[in-house]
Amino acid sequence: MLGPFSPLRWLRAVGHAVERAREDIEATCKNDPAARSSWDVFLLYPGLHALWLHRCAHALWTHQGRFSGRLVSHVNRFLTGIEIHPGATIGRRVVIDHGMGIVIGETARVGDDCLLYKGVVLGGTTLSHGQRHPQLGSHVVVGSNACILGYISIGDHSRIGSGSVVVKPVPPRATVVGVPARILVPAKERFDAALDHADLPDPVLDMIRALAHQNQRLRDRILRLEERLEAPVDESPEDLLLPFDGDELPRADGG
Repeated sequence: MLGPFSPLRWLRAVGHAVERAREDIEATCKNDPAARSSWDVFLLYPGLHALWLHRCAHALWTHQGRFSGRLVSHVNRFLTGIEIHPGATIGRRVVIDHGMGIVIGETARVGDDCLLYKGVVLGGTTLSHGQRHPQLGSHVVVGSNACILGYISIGDHSRIGSGSVVVKPVPPRATVVGVPARILVPAKERFDAALDHADLPDPVLDMIRALAHQNQRLRDRILRLEERLEAPVDESPEDLLLPFDGDELPRADGG
């Protein structure tokens, strides 16, 4: 039986750590077109360094080294600008792109092959000591400055749009945008890229545009009926016009 300080046990642990590090570098190269080489990623990517330091902090935290884990986490935050509580669970091949300002809470879980952009917050909404942070599935993409709050599940292969605030569970393979975040409808709305930040639609604006267009059509129809019936008109045609019609609303993509 191998003891806690067995050389063979430590060799296996080192081999496992090297394999995980190689996976992380390959995942970063795959998800970041700015990555020129594995050496660039190894030496110059703070998101990668933050993950490696978190693994050290998490190992200390889970082996009763609570103060040591928090200390490593604090150093990690100082060096990389990324704050990950040592109690958080991070899966394999997770990529943190840039990462400045990312905050991941104590009971949060990030599944395998997730992609997090800068400013993402996985926060809690309660003062209880139980589970209070988001649970991300595998292959989840979270856009820049998105906030996911509370003990909610984010399904596998889902997409969280930049700047969204998610407070309700997200089903697998869904894309959500907005404040608060809403699932894109129809469900066929999907992006081939990991997350096309410049092309995310705004479901609220789309609904306003549709209602404004429908309202204008109804006003025009009533006006024609009143003219045909020679009924007195209480309003002038100019009064029937909205400040803008559906076609003049701002574009959903912000262009």
